Amino acid sequence: QVQLVESGGGLVQPGGSLRLSCAASGSIFSINVMGWYRQSPGKERELVARISSGGSLWYADSVKGRFTIFRDNAKNTVHLQMNSLQPEDTAVYYCNVAWRRFDDYSYWGQGTQVTISS
Repeated sequence: QVQLVESGGGLVQPGGSLRLSCAASGSIFSINVMGWYRQSPGKERELVARISSGGSLWYADSVKGRFTIFRDNAKNTVHLQMNSLQPEDTAVYYCNVAWRRFDDYSYWGQGTQVTISS
């Protein structure tokens, strides 16, 4: 069984910063992709950023230059440094780990609320 535990959400003013963290535990295949998704009320969950175990990166256009994703493979942790936050970044942020080994595997955290408001 795989478990993901997120932390670091909260309320911050526009222009502020937050760092989200996610710790994964359990039987995780070493070649994987860890990512952060977000979902706002009335909208579909969207991919924000992801990073492979080999270090390949991807960012949504809306967060490029503001968010940075990084990971520690030895600890199975992934972090999302969010700078210059705007009200449109308000959402529940979810951590995900996924891999393909004979089958597709994908696991989610419980989500952490990020609210940007003055």
